[in-house]
Amino acid sequence: MIAILGPDHNPERGSAAVEITMLIPVLLITLGLLIVGVRIWFARTTVNEAANSAARAASLARSAAEAAVVGRAAADHSMSTNGLRCAATAVEVNTAGFAVPVGTPATITANIDCRLAFADLLLPRIPGGVDLTGSGASALDTYRSR
Repeated sequence: MIAILGPDHNPERGSAAVEITMLIPVLLITLGLLIVGVRIWFARTTVNEAANSAARAASLARSAAEAAVVGRAAADHSMSTNGLRCAATAVEVNTAGFAVPVGTPATITANIDCRLAFADLLLPRIPGGVDLTGSGASALDTYRSR
């Protein structure tokens, strides 16, 4: 028995719906990876900004001991203001510039290491994380008493 096919018969009818159904998971995964990439970029930028803030605040202090305390506080404040919650944070403020004689240029540096958990970036209960490092420097006033 031979079926007679009319002019309205299309053998590929419905194939577009199948193609879109197969394409949706790929688009969702791509969107998810894009969001994760943006969040990691924001976290890296925040850590670098916090390191620069720590170095700047430390360079305005009057002593090396005060500079270390003020620098750590500025780094913590900068990261918390931007909503960055590190699983482990290490802030190191190098205050060796305070030992340089007055009239000699000196620099204060700050380094921040932050362990950011994937649970904060992706979905809860995902193990692992990414290590972020930021550094900043600020000039110490050359002619200010130390």
